[in-house]
Amino acid sequence: MGAIRPGPHAPTSSSPMVSSSAKEVFIQGITRDGRTFRPSDWAERLAGVMSSFRPGGAQPGSHLSYSPWCVPTVINGVKCVIVNRELRDLEPMAWDFVLNFARDNDLQVAEACLIPDQQPE
Repeated sequence: MGAIRPGPHAPTSSSPMVSSSAKEVFIQGITRDGRTFRPSDWAERLAGVMSSFRPGGAQPGSHLSYSPWCVPTVINGVKCVIVNRELRDLEPMAWDFVLNFARDNDLQVAEACLIPDQQPE
């Protein structure tokens, strides 16, 4: 199993905030100047808007659960939304929407990518 580590913020043509190797993007509820983003339920609201973007498309009742591609969570006491790269691959406009939300609100964004386990020599 590979480890997850933060990736560099290298510009790409489709998304200047995220590198092309990112497997997941963590939109953090902290602005670049260190303030806590408000309202306090922003992560749940954003993930709720994205609930219909899921494998197999929207289904009856899919608005009642979060998409596996856009999940709210708390990491080290900070509200975050984890956005999976599959959203970008299958719904580029939805991917752009969440990244534009982060950019427009000056939120910190971190990347994660899988790296292979290192074999001892």
